[in-house]
Amino acid sequence: MSEENKDLGDKAEDSAKGAKESAKEFAKDAKESAKEFAGDTKEAAKDFGQEAKKTANEFKEGLASAGGDNKKLLAGILAILFGWLGVHKFILGYQKEGIIMAAVGVLGWFLCGIPTMLVSIVGLIEGIMYLTKSDEEFYNIYQVGRKPWF
Repeated sequence: MSEENKDLGDKAEDSAKGAKESAKEFAKDAKESAKEFAGDTKEAAKDFGQEAKKTANEFKEGLASAGGDNKKLLAGILAILFGWLGVHKFILGYQKEGIIMAAVGVLGWFLCGIPTMLVSIVGLIEGIMYLTKSDEEFYNIYQVGRKPWF
């Protein structure tokens, strides 16, 4: 039995060596695959970054070209439709005035609606004023001059 055990021991030793070599080959292949994957990932990330910068620049250019005319039209329509909420004030960058109009408009619902009606009339008047001004006048008065009321 000792020769049989010796044969089994030799076979086990050979199997262990074969497994060790297979493991080394597998590790080498895995390392190469990981390097390739890392390279592909870096390239994809670089491409994504370039595309993101390009898109951001296009967005920035589009935003810069959206001058006073777009704010005028948007602010005017919102003032007429939702003047009681002061939305048009927020569009023009007048946060304090927008909060005042929104607070009076919402509280007016609880106080018989009269304050809401008054703020709605103010919004209607401002909306009409915004839309009847020329683009240059609107820009100079409300965006450069920062005139918050009428």
